[in-house]
Amino acid sequence: MKAPGVGCGMVFLKDGHILLLQRKKSPEAGAWGILGGKVDFLETAEQAIRREALEETGLIAGEIELLGLSEQLFHDENQHWYGVLFQAISFSGDIQLLEPDKHGGIEWFALDNLPTKLTLPTKHALDLIR
Repeated sequence: MKAPGVGCGMVFLKDGHILLLQRKKSPEAGAWGILGGKVDFLETAEQAIRREALEETGLIAGEIELLGLSEQLFHDENQHWYGVLFQAISFSGDIQLLEPDKHGGIEWFALDNLPTKLTLPTKHALDLIR
């Protein structure tokens, strides 16, 4: 990367559980994280996160709210990202692993029993919802 990238992430909560995907690719391969991805040129962050949610999980986000921002610096991987973080207040659909080339798993985790290896945007989002 020669300049920071812009990404987005979304928290889905249900019955005290958070939806996480396991990353297969850099940055943070192997870590579990909230769904999300890159904001495309001339796409708003809200449009991007709604698209990413559907593409990655099959979930359709209804009402969403802005949580905040996440900045991630990965010096070893020469990557710098700003992420716009959202929370889905309502959503519909059944979760599916729709991008198995990018994700190793999809699962609802209890907020008090999370995987030890979490992505930075996920840690930032958890701080914001607590």
